[in-house]
Amino acid sequence: MDGFDDLLAANREFAASFDLAGFDGVAHAGVAIVTCMDSRIDPLGMLGLKPGDAKIFRNPGGRVTPQAMEALVLAVHLLNVERVLIVPHTRCAVASNTEAELRERVAASAGQDASWQPFPVIADQAAALREDVQKVRSHPLVPDTTRVGGFLYDVDTGLLDQLV
Repeated sequence: MDGFDDLLAANREFAASFDLAGFDGVAHAGVAIVTCMDSRIDPLGMLGLKPGDAKIFRNPGGRVTPQAMEALVLAVHLLNVERVLIVPHTRCAVASNTEAELRERVAASAGQDASWQPFPVIADQAAALREDVQKVRSHPLVPDTTRVGGFLYDVDTGLLDQLV
């Protein structure tokens, strides 16, 4: 239980003014975001949204993985989502390293072999983004009325650039 006291104290402060009790859980702005797990990204803030406005799915690289696709199908059918933003970012570790480099870095940190651990890397972010947007647009369970866009987030300026 050690090591979490600061976070639990912060949570108690957060809970003291918590105002989302009873929230219905749908995306009130009709937005879903697939983005990277990078802590430099504030998915709601970068779009001027607030808690309750969007569904957010994060993973290394911000890719539309099978798990992300599951989330998007649920979101468009059950959670009020009408627009999907796929948002990788500049200076991303999985887009600027090879899988061998990532395995080597993890192995050095872990002090043990990491050659068995997959780390899907992105050789071409623009091509991967086009592929992911097409994957969502063409999915049989995503209605044609769902708007899907591909954007690159600049971690140094905070700006989004729509590429697809």
